[in-house]
Amino acid sequence: MFRVTVKGMLARKLRLLLSGTAIILGVMAVSGAIVVTDSLERSFDDLFQTVNQNLDVQVTGAQYVASGADGTDPVTQPIAAAVVDQVAAVPGVKNAIGAVVVDGARVVGPGGKVLGGPGPPSFGVGWRGEVGFVELRDGRDPQTPEEVAISAGLAKQGGFTVGQRIEVLTLRPKKTFTVVGIFGYSGGRDSLGGETRVAFTEPVAQELMLGQRGVFSAVNVLGDDGADPVQLRDAIQAQLGDRYLVRTRQQVAEDQAEDVTGFLGVLRGVLLGFAAVALFVGIFLILNTFSILVAQRTRELALFRALGASRPQLVRSVLLEAVVIGLISATLGLGAGIGIAALLRMVMEAFSGAQLPSAGLAVPLSAVAAAYLVGVLVTVVAALVPALRASRIPPVAAMRNTEAREKPFNRLTIGGTVLTAAGAGAIGAALFGHTGATAALLLGGVLVTFVGVAMMTPLITAPCAGFLGHALSWSVPGNLGRRNAIRNPRRTAITAVTLTIGIALVAGVSVLASSLKASLEDLVRQSLTAELIISGENLQQRGQAVFDAEVIDKVRTIDGVRTAVAVHTDIAQLGGETVEVAAGDLPPMVDILDLHAVTGELRSLGVAEIVVDEEFAKSHDATPGTTLDIATQRGGPQAFTVVGVFKQSRVLPGPVVMSPAAAKTFRTPGASFGYVALHPGANITGIEQTVRGLLAGNPEIGVRSQSEFVQQMTSQVDSTVVLLYILLGLSIIIATLGIVNTLALSIVERTRELGLTRAIGMPRSKVAAMITAESVVIALFGALLGTALGVALGAAVARALSDDFMPVLAIPWSRIAIFLGLAVSIGLVAAAVPAVRAARTDVLRAIAYE
Repeated sequence: MFRVTVKGMLARKLRLLLSGTAIILGVMAVSGAIVVTDSLERSFDDLFQTVNQNLDVQVTGAQYVASGADGTDPVTQPIAAAVVDQVAAVPGVKNAIGAVVVDGARVVGPGGKVLGGPGPPSFGVGWRGEVGFVELRDGRDPQTPEEVAISAGLAKQGGFTVGQRIEVLTLRPKKTFTVVGIFGYSGGRDSLGGETRVAFTEPVAQELMLGQRGVFSAVNVLGDDGADPVQLRDAIQAQLGDRYLVRTRQQVAEDQAEDVTGFLGVLRGVLLGFAAVALFVGIFLILNTFSILVAQRTRELALFRALGASRPQLVRSVLLEAVVIGLISATLGLGAGIGIAALLRMVMEAFSGAQLPSAGLAVPLSAVAAAYLVGVLVTVVAALVPALRASRIPPVAAMRNTEAREKPFNRLTIGGTVLTAAGAGAIGAALFGHTGATAALLLGGVLVTFVGVAMMTPLITAPCAGFLGHALSWSVPGNLGRRNAIRNPRRTAITAVTLTIGIALVAGVSVLASSLKASLEDLVRQSLTAELIISGENLQQRGQAVFDAEVIDKVRTIDGVRTAVAVHTDIAQLGGETVEVAAGDLPPMVDILDLHAVTGELRSLGVAEIVVDEEFAKSHDATPGTTLDIATQRGGPQAFTVVGVFKQSRVLPGPVVMSPAAAKTFRTPGASFGYVALHPGANITGIEQTVRGLLAGNPEIGVRSQSEFVQQMTSQVDSTVVLLYILLGLSIIIATLGIVNTLALSIVERTRELGLTRAIGMPRSKVAAMITAESVVIALFGALLGTALGVALGAAVARALSDDFMPVLAIPWSRIAIFLGLAVSIGLVAAAVPAVRAARTDVLRAIAYE
């Protein structure tokens, strides 16, 4: 049986290769995700060890908030110069050096736009010369307050040279400096992980990055030769007390790598999730392929039974084919995954605009194990049902011309109904219930629903595909193609389901994206009375993209302006949780942001007074008069008294509002948003131009109308949706392969039939048209089913989020029409090779085919 199985596989190389391609693509995605994230994780670990190689212990100031605003580094309190002397006096300390290294020095590029974006930090540092791994490559040290040195990566990014003037944004308004030096790092590196650096003279760095002179962001300590870093850390901690954080070099590197590791973990999860979708679709392709092959080999397998082969031997024979295909596909997929990992790295660098650290693209054991485990396991699971079916073929089938007959769909329909109901129940529990495993329930519910729908699909295949095919029945080839599509409902259903899954996910994402965009538009239109909004060009960077609140005072004096307000945003610490906070003049905020009091007052706030929304008040048992201890980034813990509770606002960035004076203790004192309300009939264009002139010195900030502001917010949604479409494209490719495979195998099955149609006069072109019509019907049926399922799932999720996040349900009909057009295109593409092959069938050989 082993030799027979091997010879049978060699005789069906092309057929099995097509099914194996699905596994290759799925394994490629899995191994690529593991390789790229593991390589980046090792690279960043090596980087942080290198960065900290010239210190044994590091001292930083108090940190009042757990993490920085918008994912930036947390704010630590400045360290006075006297503390450096204290550390230097601790026994075992060889030297202690105060350093200024703070994220937030953004350079304006030649085009007037700020260089960089969300991702690698933009450090402002105090220059200390060629210390450690720093190498001055061109020019000299900065020596005056108007001079800076910049990193080689920044110089290349902006095309800067020594002697050129550059503009830098920091805690202070934009300032202009002269580049007197360009530096790099040992090993020929222009950047450390994509970050950029502007090196000022130390007093200027202290003033611009820390807000005052004579202070440092950290103290780097080098111990005496042979000193134990842990003992040195403990000695310094004992000397300084609990007001400072003292860590060894290893602890510093681990803390620095923590955020990167977390991000890479999320990235790995997302990539593996889409790989799982591709493999899930691949299961249906493999299942269909082996089912067709077993059906076509009925007489052959029955003959084996008649010659004495046992049922277990037939099962092992089919599963052996699956194992071999899985092993070969996993090997090829692993190789492709290594290549895709390199491509993913290039895409990430292009997206971030910076060069990522590299420690080489190694293949971890986990990637190899996952490739072979997934490749073999998925193939064997998909082949198991056809293998069991092969073992049930009676020996007497070898004695007659047996044709596979369609069995009743009762069991499939009942099983599919049960699974669909169970999947819908799990989705409902995830969306509307209060469980601790929401994500697992939702994912499991979606997968079970897909399986249930796939099991019920054969029941509706014949009527639905037949109805869709009527549009092509005006010609003989079209009518024959329609009939071919419905002659084997199980086969057509499984083939169509591979496309259904991909289209359903795409349609569901589209419904959610359209609903989110419509909700944002409705939100701004109903809850924001300001005609003009001042905000950062990139809303993801609002923690740094700020403007001087005094601009609003000037805006109020413009003719036609009814009122205006500046809103500061940040995060603060309340007990063990971080909470978003806003600060601003409350009366105009109430007017412009349409705030409504529930209890208490919404009036001008004192320094230690706050108002909170009703959801926050409920979760923290807060009422007017309640005192809450809230720590701000630079002010530390302070008791704030609640004076009012307002109805939750989706426009206000945060559930807690503080006074404008409290904004001085935020990460940056500047305002994140400005809202300008106009008198009826005011010249909005002229006022907008005037406001733009007031902001001319800050390229990070712009002014826009309500519609432009909505477009700015929704553009981020569009970018995310496009990325999801690209990732889901792999499942669409596999679905296309599924149609190709089904048609190719069915042509072999219908060889004699095709020969007869050619013999009675059908030309090759019409034979090709018949196969194409069949392919289009299958693709269109799968796409319609997927669209209906995707819209239903998307609408369910949108309705579940309606109260808190997505009050408007919007169905993207234009995109749905595009999906259906895409389905027709997929059908045409998938039919190309099988149609040509069918058209070239030799008439005489086909008629004689058994």
